[in-house]
Amino acid sequence: MIYLDYSATTPPHPQVTARVAEVLSQEWGNPSSIHQYGQRAALVVERARLALAALLAVTPEEIIFTSGGTEANHLAIFGVAQNYTQPQHIITSAVEHPAISAPLAVLAQRGWQITTLPVDATGRVDPETLLAHLQPNTVLVSIIYGQSEVGTLQPIAELAQICRCRGIVFHTDAVQVVGRLPVDMPDLGVDLLSLSGHKFYAPQGCGALVVRRGLALQPWLYGGGQEGGQRSGTPPVALLAGLGMAAELAQTEFLPQQAYLLNLRDYLCARLLALPGLRLTGSWSDRLPHHVSVVWQHGDTTHTGKTLVHYLNQRGVAVSSGSACASGKTQPSPVLQAMGYDDRLARCGVRFSLSHYTTKSELDQAVTALGEVLQRLTPALSWS
Repeated sequence: MIYLDYSATTPPHPQVTARVAEVLSQEWGNPSSIHQYGQRAALVVERARLALAALLAVTPEEIIFTSGGTEANHLAIFGVAQNYTQPQHIITSAVEHPAISAPLAVLAQRGWQITTLPVDATGRVDPETLLAHLQPNTVLVSIIYGQSEVGTLQPIAELAQICRCRGIVFHTDAVQVVGRLPVDMPDLGVDLLSLSGHKFYAPQGCGALVVRRGLALQPWLYGGGQEGGQRSGTPPVALLAGLGMAAELAQTEFLPQQAYLLNLRDYLCARLLALPGLRLTGSWSDRLPHHVSVVWQHGDTTHTGKTLVHYLNQRGVAVSSGSACASGKTQPSPVLQAMGYDDRLARCGVRFSLSHYTTKSELDQAVTALGEVLQRLTPALSWS
């Protein structure tokens, strides 16, 4: 099976798996306990915090461990909102992950004013559009960094600077970016940043919200007061050890392979666009280094991107139609609709996401399989 769905999840790195197994067998104490078992487990957690902080150029105290990107996004949104006794104004974009749009919808039901910024045909937010929609009561702006479905990177530093100059909290969902591109959070200028370990070879079930020092944030979970009182609950020590190991590997192995990954991405894109009926989606100049996305243009309304995923799976190739959280649905993609695609094309997106472990031979096999599927489903197209 050829796996080309690394944006959905990455397999744990062998060193990560080994570290998790080691901690499960030897450092399984509760970090809140004051005896030796607890102290040893607490040390594991803090070493992981140090490693992740080093990856993002922040202090360890700014790291709040969570169960993943969804919880981190909820903590960012509700943590800011709960600072206010009356509903205020929040700005987001039309291409956010549901882990952002869904909690914002909850706040809208509670009387908060939510402004959703439009994007251009590549999925990018214009900083001037953000500037035009700021209000005196705007307290939070949340814009995704790397769009999981179409791969577009937002001008986060420029957007964050607009907010920083006006004292508005800026959050970015960087789940698709951390571990794949260098991220210097102070240089980026954001106040809150969400990440998820399983997107860069750590286990599923661990992530973090990075909170700029000095920013007031209300807890999302209450209880024992772990994570500096910001996120109660016994930490998953072994998973966090894996996250720390993945953060170290990102610096020593994953990020140094970026040139190879970009070469693979460009090679795959060229081969895909040589097939009839496929059209690139998202920005090419501002794009995740491991990501290629297309829409399948054809006349048969019964076939969708999910159709291609199904047939490719039968041929031993794993890809997705849209983000992993929505790939089982047949409704038009809200992201593609926001970019101007009609309902039919918005059902026909397909995403290929790569790893530095991916080979050109695998890509050749995947493209050949896709060509066979397209020829079967659209025989009227020219296949010269």
